[in-house]
Amino acid sequence: MNLVVDIGNSRVKLAVMESGRCVAERVAERFSAAVLGELTAAFPVRRAIVSSTRGDAADVAAAVRAQGIPCLEFTPQTLVPIASDYLTPHTLGRDRLAAAVGVTVLWPGRDVLVVDCGTAVTIDLVTADGTFRGGSISPGLRMRFRALHEFTAALPLCDVPDSDELFGRSTSGAIGAGVLNSLVFEIEGYIGRLRRQIDGLCVIFTGGDAKYLTKRIKNAIFADRNPVFCGLDRILEFNASEEDLP
Repeated sequence: MNLVVDIGNSRVKLAVMESGRCVAERVAERFSAAVLGELTAAFPVRRAIVSSTRGDAADVAAAVRAQGIPCLEFTPQTLVPIASDYLTPHTLGRDRLAAAVGVTVLWPGRDVLVVDCGTAVTIDLVTADGTFRGGSISPGLRMRFRALHEFTAALPLCDVPDSDELFGRSTSGAIGAGVLNSLVFEIEGYIGRLRRQIDGLCVIFTGGDAKYLTKRIKNAIFADRNPVFCGLDRILEFNASEEDLP
C-alpha cells in the first residue's frame, strides 16, 4: 500500500492507495502527525509521496520518514510518466500535474479536460497521446465571494446559492447569481470551444466545489476517484522501488 499526502491551498488530504484505488482518506486544515500515525497503524504502508502547493512538503516528508516509511517528495525535478508542453515546468502546480497524470490512468487514451474547483479553478487539457497541454487558472467560488466583500464598502460576504436563477432579487441573491453563473459560463465557454476542436472530449470535474457546478453543466462527469490521488500514486510507482526512496 502507498500513502499519498496532497497539501493544497486550503486543506491537507491523506490517502492510502492499494492497486491504484483509495482505501482510506483523511482531510484536515493542517498536516497532523496523529492522523498520519492513525493511518500507518491501520494499514501496512510501504512507501509514500508528499506533494504541496504551500512549500512545506519537506517537513511533512521528514515526518513520514520518521515513521520508517520511505518517502518521495514531489518536486519539479521528479520524473513523471507523461509529456508536457508547459513552458515553465518549475512553476506548474504539483496538484495540476498530478491530476494530469491521474486522468491518463483513469481515462487512458482519451482527450480529457480537467476542471478542478478548489481555492482556484484550474482548467487543464491532457491529450490522448498522454501530453499535458497547459490550462487556465482563475479565482474559485469562495475567492470570488470574498473579493466582492473585501474590495467594496458595502457588499456582504455571501455563500453559494441553492437556486440556479440567472438574476437575484436581493443584493445577496444578485451576488450569488453573479458569482455562480459567471463561473458556470466561463467553464462552459472553454468546454464549448474545445469540443468544436476535439471530437470526443471528456470533461472531468474534481475538487471541493465541483458539486455546485456539475449539476449546472451538461455532459460533465464528476470524478468519483480523485485524479490527484491516482496521479500521485502513479508517480510514486513510476519513480522508485521501496529501496530507492529516501
